[in-house]
Amino acid sequence: MERTIDSGTDVVLEGGPAGATLADALVAALPTGPDRLKIPHRGGYEHFERHDDAAQGPVVYRWVTRTTIAE
Repeated sequence: MERTIDSGTDVVLEGGPAGATLADALVAALPTGPDRLKIPHRGGYEHFERHDDAAQGPVVYRWVTRTTIAE
């Protein structure tokens, strides 16, 4: 089943680099699949995977890794 995030969906990001405020970066998030987000941040990308299948409430994504932008 394909899942998407629309502008009315509440999203919670868990984990990630210390001191990072990625909430505003969600507008630039790149879906990389139905359960993954890639958020540009400080010369790289923070990767998050969907954690829950809740029908209600916010959609939770947990940080899994960071990659750098290739030049």
